[in-house]
Amino acid sequence: MRPPSRPVGITAAVVTVLVWTSFIVIARASAQRTLNPFDLAYLRILGAAIVLLPWGAWMVRRRGLQGWLGVSPLPLRLTALLGFFGGFLYALLAYAGFFFAPAAHGSVLMPGSLPLWTTLLAMLLLGERISSTRGIGVGFIVAGGLLVGGGSLLQAFSGGSGMWRGDLLFMCASFCWATYTVLARKYALDAVQATIAIITFAFVVYVPAYTALVLLDAVPSQLLRAPTGEIVFQLIFQGLGSVVISGITFTTMVQYFGPVRSTMITAFVPGMSALGAVIFLGEPLYWNLLAGLALATVGILFGVRASRGNGSAEAIPTADGARP
Repeated sequence: MRPPSRPVGITAAVVTVLVWTSFIVIARASAQRTLNPFDLAYLRILGAAIVLLPWGAWMVRRRGLQGWLGVSPLPLRLTALLGFFGGFLYALLAYAGFFFAPAAHGSVLMPGSLPLWTTLLAMLLLGERISSTRGIGVGFIVAGGLLVGGGSLLQAFSGGSGMWRGDLLFMCASFCWATYTVLARKYALDAVQATIAIITFAFVVYVPAYTALVLLDAVPSQLLRAPTGEIVFQLIFQGLGSVVISGITFTTMVQYFGPVRSTMITAFVPGMSALGAVIFLGEPLYWNLLAGLALATVGILFGVRASRGNGSAEAIPTADGARP
């Protein structure tokens, strides 16, 4: 697989950051409305499946791929691995987090802890060596996340607010996405094929089962009671925007920049989404949030410096994960 060109890689990074920022603000606003986390995950997967499943079926037939169910362009094992971490589990954990913690916490803890998880997994699964400068950058980004979420985590010991539950869910969601990121790099996956694969698996394991439970009134879903406009909006934004568009652009970004640098670039998201939460949702911006955003920004600058020192993007692995 050839890496994308520089303009394509940079454009993919910009689009990814913008969509992720919108996702965090809108997910928090949605938590204050009708739908619960499982409903949002359902609409996210269903909305993406409406676009991606026909696309995948066409791709499998057109290219004669040995895919799964005639829809996923990738084999069953890889489809399940990517779909479990990048589609099914990530969506449930991320949406659930916004029902316990404010958007400002999600905006820092999810993209903020992503470089740490990605760095550790890249070292473990890809055998990558992380330079000291890049390691310092990751440290600053993680410190920013801890500064934001540490206070609510400590409240767990004093019987205070339950925001620590949301913070923990954000961290777990970040780990799931980091796993998908490194796997996409390890197997040198095509951006479109990888995105179709994760939604194929998520759709098969979640949508039929949840639909049946909703119709049987066996779960506290609001899908049958929510306004039609809210349902349609979530189908379009969560499915088409958060999955189809940003899923493809993020994987393209990983192809060009590599997993660690890509997740350091997404550290722009905390500042933009925290500001969006203040402007559009009326959430407060305390000193620790400002300090955490400042530390994350410093970490990004260290990551850019490390990238310039290397002079190029990280090497693209071959399909079996080995270095060319």
